[in-house]
Amino acid sequence: MPEQLPSAIAESDSSPQVPKPEELVARSIAPVRKEFLRPLPPRKSSSAAGEDGSAVKESGESAENLNGAGLVKEKKKSKRQMKRERQQEKKSALNICPEIAKSGDVSSCPYGSKCRFSHDLEAFKAQKPDDLEGECPFTGTEDWCPFGLACRFYGTHKEGVSMAAGAHRKMISEINALNKDLQKLLWKNKVKFPNADAQLKALGLMNHGNKSMKKMLETGEHKEPLSGAAEENGNKPDVPEDLTEKQSAVIEDERVADDAVACEDRPPKKAKNEPEMVTSFNIDNGITVPKEDSECYDAMDSQVKNGDMALETAGSLKLHPRERKLIDLRDKLYLAPLTTVGNLPFRRVCKGLGADVTCGEMAMGTNLLQGQASEWALLRRHSSEDLFGVQICGAFPDTVSRIVELIDRECSVDFIDINMGCPINIVVNKGAGSALLTKPMRMKSIIQAATGTVDTPITVKVRTGYFEGKNRIDSLVSDIGSWGASALTIHGRTRQQRYSKLADWDYIYQCARKAPDTLQVLGNGDIFSHLDWDKHKSNCPKLSSSMIARGALIKPWIFTEIKEQRLWDITSAERLNIMKDYVRFGLEHWGSDRKGVETTRHFLLEWLSYTHRYIPVGLLEVIPQQMNWRPPSFFGRDDLETLMASDSAADWIRISEMLLGKVPDGFTFAPKHKSNAYDRAENG
Repeated sequence: MPEQLPSAIAESDSSPQVPKPEELVARSIAPVRKEFLRPLPPRKSSSAAGEDGSAVKESGESAENLNGAGLVKEKKKSKRQMKRERQQEKKSALNICPEIAKSGDVSSCPYGSKCRFSHDLEAFKAQKPDDLEGECPFTGTEDWCPFGLACRFYGTHKEGVSMAAGAHRKMISEINALNKDLQKLLWKNKVKFPNADAQLKALGLMNHGNKSMKKMLETGEHKEPLSGAAEENGNKPDVPEDLTEKQSAVIEDERVADDAVACEDRPPKKAKNEPEMVTSFNIDNGITVPKEDSECYDAMDSQVKNGDMALETAGSLKLHPRERKLIDLRDKLYLAPLTTVGNLPFRRVCKGLGADVTCGEMAMGTNLLQGQASEWALLRRHSSEDLFGVQICGAFPDTVSRIVELIDRECSVDFIDINMGCPINIVVNKGAGSALLTKPMRMKSIIQAATGTVDTPITVKVRTGYFEGKNRIDSLVSDIGSWGASALTIHGRTRQQRYSKLADWDYIYQCARKAPDTLQVLGNGDIFSHLDWDKHKSNCPKLSSSMIARGALIKPWIFTEIKEQRLWDITSAERLNIMKDYVRFGLEHWGSDRKGVETTRHFLLEWLSYTHRYIPVGLLEVIPQQMNWRPPSFFGRDDLETLMASDSAADWIRISEMLLGKVPDGFTFAPKHKSNAYDRAENG
């Protein structure tokens, strides 16, 4: 087994069988200096008895899988069971009413006995754990903590600070929140999309035999077709849960990729016996445009239905390239959209370390159109993100065009990226992600519909192809530019390869050379040092830039290395300071109450499931570290560095306790991507 090679090095310096560093590199094993290698434990038999006498089968998993210390496999609960448990938990003493927590007065809740939260203030105080060390992230000079008594740093709160100061701080730091009025209209399917409908009609998509799309364009209502099984059984779509609790609870349920895309083919429920209305919102200040001020939308929609706009649509919606908004990604350090870990606090960390461009996690288009709060949370933007985009995924041009119009109208973004490379099965099976690589005409209609609907720059992210050995983007790159895309990011692997082989950068160069001058082409895959960045830049000057994904997850200071053109032999204390910044950003984003602290801990642990793969520069015999190297078990130069190098979930939990206090009783953690975490970092 390759994992046994490092132990052979530690046995004898004079042994002729000791592999040289070059041999280890050829086998994709990191050449760690001998004095830092950790001897492997003796091999156990096929089954060994645990401490409690139970038999444990041997496998290639970490120790936590064997002894249950930290990493466990949990039985998946149904959505109905999880909803019931959440409702029961809200009434427990753990969840005090937010209004009562802010004021400390039981009579301050406007809902009284109908409130979904507990009003037992004394019981809440009795069970509340001790405050955490450090200061509340909201109690600065002029700030106010929105969690009051529920804050885990309540002892550091200052007296006499007004609520207005804290509200002002929250408003200017994060934008693109989902307006509650807009959410209700999305639930009732009462938001119109005049630009998208007009563009779809101009492209003639309603005449392509898609009856559901034709009906949608004629009636003005959005309705994705049900899957075959659901349609045959007559299943009706569910109404999204009424989410009116505080912001920290909304963001707490960050969607898992599989759960998010499971709703891809579920249409929003149409309200009965209610008049149609058109509204427009300003998310930044919460102002709603009244119905009487929306007559222009009604008139425009009427013209579209009557065919009066058919002749001028191409000129009014399909802007000339010189009239469109421009985005310049050339030579900029681009942090890729990353599943789970690419949240707002992590992006803030990367911005502080030198990233120029940031992009939110992939959001499913139909979930956004249904007003799902957890999906809209992926569009949130921090004020420090000066060049920010969102990534969406959809299988049909009507879905994509409508969501880009909605985002352009309600959010502040610099570009919208369409994912056409996600390899996840449940996404591909819906016809989205990498599945679009097999349907170039569908790609064309989606890109044209999106770019013709809004003037916000539209970018596209793809893989080299669907099947291994059958690359096809080189034949489409010129067309993608003519369809209206501003930039194209090419991940140098096929969908079938996933992450099993090194990225094919020669093919990326080939595509970049074929691209028109109006289309910026970016490469993606295996960038792990400034040397990798420089190599791709010099090998193909036509390449506009490169996107950094897993390299940023493992060592976010890669942006600093590229800008300063050095290999940073970062110390364990410096790495811990970066984690402290992440925790502070997480508490500001998810909240400083109990739920916010544990949500921050969860995402910190997800991130630690990647960072342990970093090997300090001072420990390597050959530098720089490559993405495909397997790190052997090794000691660090101090105890903290050794702890950070552990692949044990129990050790990750120990690090989280250093930053967020002791974990609750019965706490367990299983990485979202589990054993394949290293290979499933990116969406596409």
